[in-house]
Amino acid sequence: MARMALVTGGTRGIGAAVPQALQTAGYQVAATYAGSAEAAKAFMSRTGIASYQWDIGDFDACAIGVKSVESSLGPIDVLVNNAGIVRDAALHKMSRPQWEGVIRTNLDGAFNSRALQN
Repeated sequence: MARMALVTGGTRGIGAAVPQALQTAGYQVAATYAGSAEAAKAFMSRTGIASYQWDIGDFDACAIGVKSVESSLGPIDVLVNNAGIVRDAALHKMSRPQWEGVIRTNLDGAFNSRALQN
């Protein structure tokens, strides 16, 4: 049986290459996305890789999402924390919502992925 890999932020941009490489290497793969359902649908159609939508910055959403992936595809063996956002601005010009969005996605998201341990 193939090992199962979950790639967060894995349906667009650089992130889309990671699940495809894992698939080529023989892994069963799932990818997550936060925003564009249209892009995720195109990715799924092109690659056959299952994609799941949830907010990586929300711990409870991660726990629910991981359970959904595992109930469909089996236990996750490999996690690639790829989800991230950029809000290009000098720190002194960044608004608080911009800062919080980056921290929530990029840092909290990695922490929240520990839902795999539960």
